Amino acid sequence: MSERFFIRELPNGMTLLGQQMAHVSSAAVTLVVPCGAACDPPGLAGASAVACEWCVRGAGERSTRQLNDALDALGCQHQEMVRSEHMLFGAAQLGRNLPAVLELLADVLLRPRLDDETFGPGRALVEQDLATLADEPARQCSLMLRERFYPSPLGRCVYGTPEGLAAATAETIRGHIDGHYRPQGAILAAAGNIDWPALSDLGERLFAGWPAGRSVEPELRPPAGGTTHVAKDSAQVHIGLAHRAAPIHHELYYASRMAEMVLSGGAAARLHTEVREKRGLVYHVASHYHSLKGHAGMFTYAGTRPDLAQETFEATVTEIRRLADGVCDDEVTRARTQLKSALIMQGESTSARANALASDWYHLARLRSLEELSAAIESVTADEVLAYLHAFPASEFTVLAIGPEPVDTGALDA
Repeated sequence: MSERFFIRELPNGMTLLGQQMAHVSSAAVTLVVPCGAACDPPGLAGASAVACEWCVRGAGERSTRQLNDALDALGCQHQEMVRSEHMLFGAAQLGRNLPAVLELLADVLLRPRLDDETFGPGRALVEQDLATLADEPARQCSLMLRERFYPSPLGRCVYGTPEGLAAATAETIRGHIDGHYRPQGAILAAAGNIDWPALSDLGERLFAGWPAGRSVEPELRPPAGGTTHVAKDSAQVHIGLAHRAAPIHHELYYASRMAEMVLSGGAAARLHTEVREKRGLVYHVASHYHSLKGHAGMFTYAGTRPDLAQETFEATVTEIRRLADGVCDDEVTRARTQLKSALIMQGESTSARANALASDWYHLARLRSLEELSAAIESVTADEVLAYLHAFPASEFTVLAIGPEPVDTGALDA
């Protein structure tokens, strides 16, 4: 049976999306608000992360404890997070409990209590998230690489900076919320066991009164790019590389995802086979596709010992570039199977489908069915993968390494 989508745009600029999924009892909702880390005010890096933490510390008539108790009583598995472009509230529960959960989410978004006594603990949690990056160098490498690869401030670390968090006060964060929480571009996407007419009416009742205001788009500056070494006296070296890839709206997007799979889609993929299995250079190596609106990159990570760092860097660059020499039909077939398997598993998760609906609407202003995605993946040929690799060559790398000594990036000029 063909998938059926539901779309309703409210006069204030918010969009409601729905997908009924047969044979499931659960329902998931994703609520995104265009107030991500890229919107942090000057001198207040981390403001959106603090705002996100603060908003769930009591809303409407409920204190923090009462709000958490209410969500738990509904069997709701929820998460709140900040990304580059958005603040995201997600919830999954039995379908019959979705309306009650939406009532609570509306309170969190539109009527947060923002009590002075809850501000400090919320900010402290973000400070801890930032501080723990020093103990997770692989994750730190990934976040710092994105910050240098994407146009500023799109790649900004969502946890901000120590200085920005220290400068944040209850007054400044309230002002940030008042100035950036707007319905224009906000999306509420629900998938699973939903009653769309009832859900649509409820969404209108809860959010139609959210007053529209002027949305502020961040002013983009060229990416920092280049090569960065972060000195760290450790027994490991963490190497990150990034280069341009086809954005989601590009005609070669699906070819880019196939190239990702050929390079790094499992134990039989090139990076794992050549750099880890055959040469024993790394304990982990992988590439993954990542995108923001209008921008995308292929991000590669390799973890190794200091004495193997240089050889690892050169071998990894060689394998990334060797893709452009050609891919065989067997590799494309394997990549196709992996992508479609991931697609099927995503299609069985209400949370994944709700996230996909919100993402599609944000990036494409339309919704893609699993049938469409499957057909698009199936149609990609080895020649199209090669066309993508030539259109988006592995060049102009952004490089970031964390370890005792910097790596020589001369191989990039070869």
